[in-house]
Amino acid sequence: MHAGELRSLLDGAVAVTRQAAVPVLDMFRQDPQVWTKDSQGVRREARPGEGRIRNPVTEADLAADQLLREGLLELLPGSGWLSEETADTDARLGCEAVWIVDPIDGTREYVEGVPDFALSVALSVSGDPALAVLFNPARQDLFTALAGNGVWRNGEPISATARLDLDGATLLASRTETKRGEFAAFAERMQVREVGSTAYKLALLAAGEADAYFTRKPRNEWDVAAGILLCREAGSRVTDLGGADHRFNRKDPLCRGVVASSPAIHDGIMAMIGAVGTLE
Repeated sequence: MHAGELRSLLDGAVAVTRQAAVPVLDMFRQDPQVWTKDSQGVRREARPGEGRIRNPVTEADLAADQLLREGLLELLPGSGWLSEETADTDARLGCEAVWIVDPIDGTREYVEGVPDFALSVALSVSGDPALAVLFNPARQDLFTALAGNGVWRNGEPISATARLDLDGATLLASRTETKRGEFAAFAERMQVREVGSTAYKLALLAAGEADAYFTRKPRNEWDVAAGILLCREAGSRVTDLGGADHRFNRKDPLCRGVVASSPAIHDGIMAMIGAVGTLE
C-alpha cells in the first residue's frame, strides 16, 4: 500500500471517526444505557445500585461501533475488522489490511463523566499498524499518525520526550491500578500521573506530556494498536512486557502488556518491572 493511498485512507478515517464521535459526545454525561460484559463479551443490563461496573459497555459504544464499521469498511473494500464491540471471527486472519478499533476506550471514565476516553482506530497491514486515528471528543483532541511519516495532534506535528534520567520521570498510570497500589513501587522513583483510557495515555505520551506509560497486565489489540503507532512515530520506544515489538491481527488479540517510554529510560523501567513482577 503506497504512501498516497495511506494518506487518503487517513483522511477518510478521520472523517469517519469524527462522525462516530457525534453520538458519543451527545450521550456523554446524559446517563446512557449501560450493560456489563462477561469474559465472552455477553452483555447483561447493569442493575440499579450495582456500584462500579467491572466491564461496562454503553449504547454510545454500540452506536459508535456501527458507524465506524460501516464507514471504515467502505473506505477499504476487502479489509478485515477487529473491534471490542463486534463478535470476532477468523475471517480477518486472511486479510492483509485489518481495521482494529475500540469505539470508546475508557468506557468506565465515560460512564463516570470523566473526559479521559477516546475513539481509537488503527489500520494494520501485514501485522503492523500503518495509520492511526485517536479522538477524544470531550476535549476535541485529535491524534493521527502514518507509519514512517509522522504523528500529529490537531494537525500539528508532535514528538515524545527524550528524557535521559529515570528518577523524576513522569509516568502515566491507570486510576484503577493506582488505587490498588500497583504503582507504589514505581512512585518511589517516578512521578505518577493518573489518566483514564489506555489509548489516551499512549496519545498523551506521544505528545510529550509524560515520559513513560506501562501496564503489567495484558491488553487487547484494540486498546493499544493506534496508540502504539502514535508513540512509535513520536520517537518513543514501545515493547511488550517481554521486550518484543507488538504484532497485530493475531488469532488471539490479547497482547502481553505495553511498556512505552523515552528510549533512554526503557531498559530501566523494564528492570523495575522485572523486579516487581508482571500481573499476567
